[in-house]
Amino acid sequence: MSNKKLRRAGLSKDITERLAVNNVFTCKALELLARRKSKNFFETTLPDLDKVLHGGIPMGTVSEIAGPSGCGKTQFCVMLSVVATLPTNMGGLDGCVMYIDTESAFSAERLVQVAQCKYPEYFRQEDSLLQLTRSIFVDVQQTCSSLIKRLTSLEEEIISRKIKLIVVDSIASLVRKEYSGSGGKSLIDRTNFLSQQAAILKYLAEVFCIPVVVTNQITTRFGQNPTPSDLEEGGEIVPDTDSGYVTAALGNTWSHNVNTRLILQYLEGQKRQVLVAKSPVAPFTSFTYTIQDTGIVQEVDGAGHYHGTDPGIQNIRVRSSLPLSMPRRNDKYHTY
Repeated sequence: MSNKKLRRAGLSKDITERLAVNNVFTCKALELLARRKSKNFFETTLPDLDKVLHGGIPMGTVSEIAGPSGCGKTQFCVMLSVVATLPTNMGGLDGCVMYIDTESAFSAERLVQVAQCKYPEYFRQEDSLLQLTRSIFVDVQQTCSSLIKRLTSLEEEIISRKIKLIVVDSIASLVRKEYSGSGGKSLIDRTNFLSQQAAILKYLAEVFCIPVVVTNQITTRFGQNPTPSDLEEGGEIVPDTDSGYVTAALGNTWSHNVNTRLILQYLEGQKRQVLVAKSPVAPFTSFTYTIQDTGIVQEVDGAGHYHGTDPGIQNIRVRSSLPLSMPRRNDKYHTY
């Protein structure tokens, strides 16, 4: 579709001739030209996280939110979905969202709650809420083959429906379910599927200059301390002396296709932590947050200041955080 000649896309002869003067002949070339006028980052609404990311999640790239069950990955995606529908003068993308749900975790009630609590003035009217629900296209996929088929059909929908954000929640659940065997064929098929999936998502992000956000699960590795490259691939840093460490699932094949990786983990009580584990622009940094009616909320101190810390300058060791991967039963949002 992106290589379709502009004259076949319904544009007038006068417009196509003007574009041809600048060597713009296809839809893809037109999209690339339009990037110069588009914003470069998508705000997460976590102030200090956006600051270290130089404005938020990079447009035109694949970003990953990884973490244990119940830590807020879906909450994060729901919040980003609300923000994406907002006008650009409110930090939004003024567009629609394609939300691909592989775990049946999406909640329309929670979407409306976040919208009304986070932006009460904007979503005060019923018409605004109706427009919000019409702007979020939720697509449930339950097999790897159906997911690939759906991804390959998105190109025209991105144009016709004005999709400005793609969410895949989660990227790992179907892979772990269908390719859990230890046989060689299963491993080869798994690698091929991940490569194909990554190629499609990267293509859609780059061609249309939109953010693609995926969630991922975590896995624990034992027996050795992580190397710097392990930490770059998502090794989780927590204070203790046990051997082993936690990293994002799906391995290097998938990890090399992720531009930005955020790791979520549990802290004490209701507090959680988001780590900037991989980014082309941001240092390895952590921020504390809680899950509230308004979504993911960055913690502030008594003076109203936000906090971000660099784990690299702290006396922190790496350990297995299996206990951290258990959802808290007293957390009213733990099911998402």
